[in-house]
Amino acid sequence: MGTHVIKMPDIGEGIAEVELSQWHVKVGDLVVEDQVLADVMTDKAMVDIPSPVHGKVIALGGQPGEVMAVGSVLISIEVEGAGNLKESDKPAPVAAKEAPVAPKVEAVVESKPAAPRTAPVCQGPMVAREADERPLASPAVRKHALDLGIQLRLVRGSGPAGRVLHEDLDAYLAQGQSNASAPTAAAYAQRNDEEQIQVIGMRRKIAQRMQDATQRAAHFSYVEEIDVTAIEELRAHLNEKHGASRGKLTLLPFLVRALVVALRDFPQMNARYDDEAQVITRLGAVHVGVATQSDVGLMVPVVRHAEARSLWDSAAEISRLATAARNGKASRDELSGSTITLTSLGALGGIVSTPVLNLPEVAIVGVNKIVERPMVVKGQVVIRKMMNLSSSFDHRVVDGMDAALFIQAIRGLLEQPATLFVE
Repeated sequence: MGTHVIKMPDIGEGIAEVELSQWHVKVGDLVVEDQVLADVMTDKAMVDIPSPVHGKVIALGGQPGEVMAVGSVLISIEVEGAGNLKESDKPAPVAAKEAPVAPKVEAVVESKPAAPRTAPVCQGPMVAREADERPLASPAVRKHALDLGIQLRLVRGSGPAGRVLHEDLDAYLAQGQSNASAPTAAAYAQRNDEEQIQVIGMRRKIAQRMQDATQRAAHFSYVEEIDVTAIEELRAHLNEKHGASRGKLTLLPFLVRALVVALRDFPQMNARYDDEAQVITRLGAVHVGVATQSDVGLMVPVVRHAEARSLWDSAAEISRLATAARNGKASRDELSGSTITLTSLGALGGIVSTPVLNLPEVAIVGVNKIVERPMVVKGQVVIRKMMNLSSSFDHRVVDGMDAALFIQAIRGLLEQPATLFVE
C-alpha cells in the first residue's frame, strides 16, 4: 500500500490561495476516482476538487474556513501500489473526530426546542441520531423543516452522504412524524438556545463584496412605477403561440432587451469604474449579470453579449445560467465580467428595494413584484398590472438626472413593447 497526496490545484488566473469551504469526505472514508472530495472558494466561484484515484482517506490538510496556498497538501489517500508521497508532502495528521463532513455553514441551522415534543412517534422514514448530531441539509431544506416543526435529526436523508432532501420531509410528514398541524406545549416554551455560525466560503465572499461596495461607492436609488399590462399580454401571447417549440418566456428576457435598447442612449450606465486608477470604462458589449439565489448564497451569472440575443436566446441563457448557479456548477467565467446587473426576487419582490451595486459596475436595476391595482386611464378607472423598478447607481459616475431618464426610457419601452423591436 502507498499514499497518494493531492495538493491544492492551480485554478488559474493568477490565484495564489483559496478558501477551503467544505469537505465531502472524512478520515476513514473509501473514495473512488472522480468523487468530489472538497469544495474550495475563489474570489468568484466555488470549485469542486475531485479525486484522481481510488483509495481510503487517511489525512485531511485543512479545516473549512482555512485559506490554503496553491500547492499545499489538501488530502492524503491510501492507495494500492507505491503512491506519490514524498517526504516534503507529509501533512500534519488530523484526527477523524476533528474533521467531520462539514455542511455548508450558510445554512439556517435547526434550533433544538427547550422541551420535547409530545406528539406520539409512529413508524416512518426516520433515523436515530445523537441529540447534538447535525444532519446534512441545504439551507432551503432546513428552513422548510423549521417552518413545518420537524426535527431534522429524526428524518432519514436519501441524498448523497445521507443529505436530507425536500422529498424526505414530505415522506416524513406523510408518515405522521410532524406535529406541525397541532400546537403543543413545546411550541410555546421559553427558549434560551444560541447558535454560532462561522462565516466562511461563499457567505464570507458575499459579505466582503457587499461591505466593499457600500463603503466605496456613493449609492443612490431611484424608484419608478411601470404599467406592465401590455408587456404581460405580449408575453402570454408569445408563450401560447411559440412556447411549445421555443420555450416559455418570463419577464426577465424582456427586461434584458429593454436594458439593451435603453443603453444605446445612456452608455454611461454600461460601465465599470476603477476608483483606484480613476478611470471609467464604457463598454459597447452588454454583459448582463442576473442575480440568482442559490443554497450557498447570492450569485451573479452573466448573460454575455445580450445586445446580440433574441428574446428566446436570452431566456434560454438565463435559464441555463440560473440552473448552473443553483447547482453550484457555474464556472468562474460564467460568474464574472458583467457590465450591468439585473436583480429580481420574483413574486417575493416587495414594493421597493435598494439593491447594492455589483462593483465595479455603476448601475443595478431591481425588479419588484407585479400587482394588479386600479389606475386612472383616460379618465376611467381600470385594473392594470403595475410593477416598480428599484434601481441603484454610483453617484461618483452617474448623475441623478441621467439615472431618472435612463429608468424612464426603460419604462417607455416596457409600456409600449413594440418599441423594443423597432430599430
